[in-house]
Amino acid sequence: MTERRGLTSRLVEWFDSRFGLSHPLFRPVPEYALNPFYWLGALAVVAFVIQGVTGMILMLYYIPSPTQAYSSTSYIFQSVSNGRFLETVHLYTAYAMIMLAFMHLMRGYFVSVHKRPREAMWLVGMLMGFVTLGFGFTGYLLPWTVVSKSATDVGVGMVSALPQPVSSLLTFLIVGGGGDTAELLRFFDLHIVVLPAAILVLLAVKMYMLETHGVSEPNSGQPLSSSSKLHPIFPDVTLYLFELSLIFGAGMLLLSAIFPVTLPPEYTPAAAATYTAQPDWYFLWIYQVLKVSVFEGPTGLAAALSVVTFVFAVLILLPFLDRGATRNISRRPLYTTLGLVFIAEVLVLSYWGYITPGAVIPTEQAALVIGGTALLISLGSLVVYRFLYSRAKSRLLTAPASLLPRTEAWTGVAFTILVGAGALAIGSSVNQLVSLALDGYSLLGIAGLAASLLGLGLVVLATAFLIYRLDLRTGTIGRRVAFLEAGWKNE
Repeated sequence: MTERRGLTSRLVEWFDSRFGLSHPLFRPVPEYALNPFYWLGALAVVAFVIQGVTGMILMLYYIPSPTQAYSSTSYIFQSVSNGRFLETVHLYTAYAMIMLAFMHLMRGYFVSVHKRPREAMWLVGMLMGFVTLGFGFTGYLLPWTVVSKSATDVGVGMVSALPQPVSSLLTFLIVGGGGDTAELLRFFDLHIVVLPAAILVLLAVKMYMLETHGVSEPNSGQPLSSSSKLHPIFPDVTLYLFELSLIFGAGMLLLSAIFPVTLPPEYTPAAAATYTAQPDWYFLWIYQVLKVSVFEGPTGLAAALSVVTFVFAVLILLPFLDRGATRNISRRPLYTTLGLVFIAEVLVLSYWGYITPGAVIPTEQAALVIGGTALLISLGSLVVYRFLYSRAKSRLLTAPASLLPRTEAWTGVAFTILVGAGALAIGSSVNQLVSLALDGYSLLGIAGLAASLLGLGLVVLATAFLIYRLDLRTGTIGRRVAFLEAGWKNE
């Protein structure tokens, strides 16, 4: 063991002496931040790097022309060695990047990283999130399939409904001078040049601000004590990030190998006429809002987009709206409940849009689903805050230290069981809920509604468990989160 540790130390010293990796360019990282939830943004950057590598390989074969885009993509799938695997990895890491960015956003929301002095970091992070969505939007068109082209036409049509002159400007920036050739070339240029440059610039700005302010402190209100121990970027934090990146990359490669994507049919006007246009999953919740019948008519689309824009505006301006000094979740019921409502609405609307492609949603039905979801989440949050959260927290925070790992284990098991049961209940009944007749509810429809409410309630309870567990990890339990790092040091 001594010999192994000596070899490791010599390797670390060799790299440090040659490259100066331990030079104090970056802030040391507190021990409580050696937690995967603190590095969701870093994993999104890892996904971006994987996309860049696979994208450069795919560019060797892809031809950005309406007459050759599909054939060149098909050639990659069928004739290039491991071409289908590369396409799958590129697509799945794009999805992972969007999902990680959303998780990073919501984690930051719940732990209040937007509060002073990190308001500008929040704004830059939101811009990076929009750029990430831009990657998905522009890259989706490039294979020129009937699915991607039809979905892109929906997106461009949404942009055209914005007020003038914003609509004309954005349409020109996205589509170009008009025609399929100009549109595809513009999307290709945005995808491989403009958006990568934008996200690299924003990443540099955010890293500079992170160097200035450091990672956010735990929001539990507990004293840092031993958890304030600092770890240098090299080798401690570098090794930790390397481990996380390898786990993430291995997961992406494994998923890509087990579930390879298939290439949809080529886009033609005739094929598009028989296909129901539907955006990709990360825009489905917005599209479902646009399908509500109250937004039909000449001004309806603009009104629906105004609603969506308002939601994004609130998120962007959050540092200037939520200006209180309190960051502890247990003392922020209003903003915590609003965050849970937002997550639930996005999930419900996305799934609802997936099972109702192209269908116009009656206003009464939309009010029932959207309003019912918000009401259920709010009532669940009230119950948790009023009766469960404060009592459970006061007991657990005074429990002996030896009981805390077991507490963490049983809450994790409960969260998994509740989420699984809630997902099954929702998945088996939302379709019945959607098919309810407006002039009378059948017995089957009422049973579906009851099952949906039960499933949503279970998910609410599970989410409360998760938030509570995260709050503990950033407090008392957070002092012992660096298990991989501690194991490496004890070798």
